[in-house]
Amino acid sequence: MQHELIARARDWLSDDPDPDTRQELTDLIEAGAGDELAARFAGTLQFGTAGLRAELGAGPMRMNRAVVIRAAAGLASYLNRQRPRPAQDAQPAGGQPGPGLVVIGYDARHRSADFARDTAAVMVGAGLRAVLLPRPLPTPVLAFAIRHLGAVAGVEVTASHNPPRDNGYKVYLGDGVAGTASRGGSQIVPPADAEIATEIAAVAGVHTVPRPDAGWEIAGEEVVEAYLERAASVLTEGSPRAVRVVYTPLHGVGRETLTAAFARAGFPAPTVVAEQAEPDPDFPTVAFPNPEEPGAMDLAFATARATAADAGAAPDLVIANDPDADRCAVAVPAPEEPAGWRMLRGDEVGALLAAHLVRTGRAGQGGQSATDTTFATTIVSSSLLSRIAATAGVPYAETLTGFKWLARVDGVRYAYEEALGYCVDPAGVRDKDGITAALLVAELAAGLRAEGRTLVELLDELALAHGLHATDQLSVRVDDLSVIAAAMERLRAQPPTDLAGLPVTSAQDLSQGSEALPPTDGLRYHLAGDAGSGVETARVIVRPSGTEPKLKCYLEVVLPVAAPDALPAARARAREVLEAVKRDLAVAAGI
Repeated sequence: MQHELIARARDWLSDDPDPDTRQELTDLIEAGAGDELAARFAGTLQFGTAGLRAELGAGPMRMNRAVVIRAAAGLASYLNRQRPRPAQDAQPAGGQPGPGLVVIGYDARHRSADFARDTAAVMVGAGLRAVLLPRPLPTPVLAFAIRHLGAVAGVEVTASHNPPRDNGYKVYLGDGVAGTASRGGSQIVPPADAEIATEIAAVAGVHTVPRPDAGWEIAGEEVVEAYLERAASVLTEGSPRAVRVVYTPLHGVGRETLTAAFARAGFPAPTVVAEQAEPDPDFPTVAFPNPEEPGAMDLAFATARATAADAGAAPDLVIANDPDADRCAVAVPAPEEPAGWRMLRGDEVGALLAAHLVRTGRAGQGGQSATDTTFATTIVSSSLLSRIAATAGVPYAETLTGFKWLARVDGVRYAYEEALGYCVDPAGVRDKDGITAALLVAELAAGLRAEGRTLVELLDELALAHGLHATDQLSVRVDDLSVIAAAMERLRAQPPTDLAGLPVTSAQDLSQGSEALPPTDGLRYHLAGDAGSGVETARVIVRPSGTEPKLKCYLEVVLPVAAPDALPAARARAREVLEAVKRDLAVAAGI
């Protein structure tokens, strides 16, 4: 077995175009690092609906130039088989279609620029046009550029909010590819992912892939300018703009774009967290560059406290983007909290933005056409959006987890997922966009401030109108993926009959699929409440994360609230029930 492993490693070494990873692999072979080699050659990275994402390093189970070149070659072959044509308004003079255009963006992580250039070279070598974005930019700019430039596909090199050692490769398809009409600029879903994976597997070797030294284009700053102009259009003309914001890009690429967007929209300049202002692929001030992770917002809260001390008044908001700025986190003043601030859950921000769109009369605007009015979210997000939509007379839809599914909802006007992702302008960016979401949150906060109200007070109003929808997560990070598989198997074999004393009224294995949803590895439980429990209804979804080694359990309880003075007791009861559900679920799953 060791001899076979060494032979495979030497074969890979001979085909690796990168001197750095060749040296890395040579050192491992010479050191006889059998366990490490076995991990790197246990298979190949699987190309799926999230594209590729893994730790950087040599070998087929890591992210490196050889893996990226193979992926780009497979994507190019897929696109050529689709006979792509540019959108009508992107055709050259005379109306003769040219080769399909692929636009490529990248963040500031280690090797991102290298992977982007390799991708451009492969596309040109395959007879396609390639345009690189001018510098490291937010992922939403790439999603926008696909539609703006009439591209048949787009690639974003990013690992989003993963640890510093990771990188990734996300693929979007444009309107010029079969099956994506009116949904161009959205992430791939089946069967495209499997078809691209088949083409990648057919690549004989990196040495067989044509990679010219030139021939691609570098986009000008006008692409960014067009994005900023579009971003400003999400706001209501003449709306209040007086709002004090502290902002952090978490060492990512969001700062320049977000601050430019705020300036163009007429908001005061945000106070940027100095220690996290510049892109840094090592993310030195956070354990995980994800605003949802404990400690990630500590410096932002410290900056907000310092700003309050200097100005004599607290800022209205703290806003954070994740490193590629497609997600948006929001925190509000909370004197009762040790940090003085409270992070809003993604579900809370999702409901606030929906209520704002309804209130400002924009619920039926901003989509692809006048019929684009649907509000959409995922099955793991709060059901509160469904009640807001029903009260407003707006169509509502639920999808599987991820914007690859939300972007494909017919007639979508607004979509969000609980993991801090919001799409407020699907006609401009058919994906989550942390820049436009931040603009809309700022507009909402400014409008409420002008009325002497706050985001927290609006959340209270929504609870009174629709019931208190309290959500939480049980998330378990593992080193051994078999732990996740064992937990899912255990729950399938012995599904819980009650959680927190609430009877489980239905247990659905999502791997079986349904009329509304395609199959996915997940379990869904509905729980019944009664007057004695104080709970109206509850719901639990269990699924493995698609991008991290985590088992994620999404919990929601809904409690009726009769009057404002009943809210504190309702929130306390919701916390109690959620904690009990987490304890019982952990026992049932064996985690």
